[in-house]
Amino acid sequence: MGAALKLFACKGYHSTKVSDVVKAAGVSQGTFYWYFQSKEQLVLELIEDGKKELINVIEQGYRKHAGTVDDLVRSSARLLTDLFTFADRNRELMAFLLIKGQGADPPVREAVSHTWVAFEEAFKHNIHRAMELGMLPRTNDLPLRASILVCFITGVLSKWLFGPMQEVDYTSAYSPAEIAEETAKFEFRGLLG
Repeated sequence: MGAALKLFACKGYHSTKVSDVVKAAGVSQGTFYWYFQSKEQLVLELIEDGKKELINVIEQGYRKHAGTVDDLVRSSARLLTDLFTFADRNRELMAFLLIKGQGADPPVREAVSHTWVAFEEAFKHNIHRAMELGMLPRTNDLPLRASILVCFITGVLSKWLFGPMQEVDYTSAYSPAEIAEETAKFEFRGLLG
């Protein structure tokens, strides 16, 4: 499945054929069709598996206890370090979700969109918990704040992973921890209002 994801990330959904996938994976077309009815089914499974892993990273940031604002910034930096590390290790998944999946057929685009909706919901859940614990000011515009935060994080993530030319093999000058630290500092200046 990794070989397929790499092809979809580099070539895009429409430009990748089942014959490309089986060649890269070193299996026959019969073997492919034993496991998957179509290229679409394969991509949908790749997206669903990736979504679960991605959301799991964000859910690790759910707070159990209150703390200071400095503690909140540090824990956010840890969460973002985990997120950026995950993204770096799963570069092909992220390329498909952030770039290449947008031009796919409607069911695939919908699965990509559902991934980002779940991503935003996970962050909204974490922000709401920080409000419950009194670590962030309560607000009636939680959905808006979560949406802005996710746009900010995905923008930084995309630029950090793929550079200005959106290249899958781009290498940033910053480590996951360095970019996460700066992102967390910037994030909380906005969330604290």
